[in-house]
Amino acid sequence: DGEQLWLSYDAETRDADGRTVAIGGSGLRIPRFVSLRPSEVNLRTGPGVQYPIDWVYRRAGMPVEVVAEFENWRKVRDWQGAVGWVHQSMLSGRRTALVTDGIQVLFRDPEETAPPVARLEPSVIAEIKNCGPGWCRVSAAGLRGWLKRGTFWGLYPGEGID
Repeated sequence: DGEQLWLSYDAETRDADGRTVAIGGSGLRIPRFVSLRPSEVNLRTGPGVQYPIDWVYRRAGMPVEVVAEFENWRKVRDWQGAVGWVHQSMLSGRRTALVTDGIQVLFRDPEETAPPVARLEPSVIAEIKNCGPGWCRVSAAGLRGWLKRGTFWGLYPGEGID
């Protein structure tokens, strides 16, 4: 099965929580979150332009999870679980969050008693600036504030971002 070829890794290591993670040919950990660079990205059924386009994303900045690498191609998964291949040039290391479940409050400070800055509707994309144990500082539509961890997609449990 050709899938086996695409899932080969160069090395393994352990993350801060002791979980085994793979290191891809790029030297970066797998899995990892990235975001879509342009506003139109083709999701293909395999790692190359000869493979059919399965889906077209039309949201620059949308977070996706890299789950495998093959040469210059990255196998990604989106927030709904769709999986396919995109060329590495279509991806950015910029970390973003996608509000997926209900309206989320963007707070002025990292506490639920802080004044709200905005209410973010599902499908809003925010750039993650940094994350601590319970909160992430983000910016969305020119507004800055804090989102509670677990209220968006694009971050692993326990992952910190400086």
